[in-house]
Amino acid sequence: ADGRDGPALAAAPGRAQVFSTVVDTFLEKLVAAGSYQRFVSCYRCFYKLQPQLTRSIYDQFISQLQASIKEEIQEVKNEGNLEGLFSLLDKIVEEAKDREEPAWRPSGVPARDVRSALVPFLLRHRAHLRRALQERQERSSSLAEAVLAGRDSIAELQQLIQARQQAWQ
Repeated sequence: ADGRDGPALAAAPGRAQVFSTVVDTFLEKLVAAGSYQRFVSCYRCFYKLQPQLTRSIYDQFISQLQASIKEEIQEVKNEGNLEGLFSLLDKIVEEAKDREEPAWRPSGVPARDVRSALVPFLLRHRAHLRRALQERQERSSSLAEAVLAGRDSIAELQQLIQARQQAWQ
């Protein structure tokens, strides 16, 4: 707000970039922890005989260690599709910024969490079943009326048949 932060606030780094920065920082700290002085203290006798060769071995060891770690991390990123997942997560976070209601968080009580997730679904399902039941009941009542009308018409026809039979006899 005072102008010192400037573009850092405007464009926050994505998760992939943050991950790469963390890996680079890790490698820097690893190299610092495995300093040349520590290396020499482990191989003091060899250092006393061949200091230039010891330095060369140390430099090769550190460069190969860094390359190996970077290769392993790249392999993990590729196998797990971390770049795509990081960008998807960034997109989800961006979309969530516009929401006004808070995001769902587990309460720590599994029964309550399951209930909170299932109750809306079950209420919708119950409403659907009630509509279906009402439709079936309406259809059943109309069919029952049609059956009663058919019975009345059969009864009338039977009476007509009996009346004509008696008149014929």
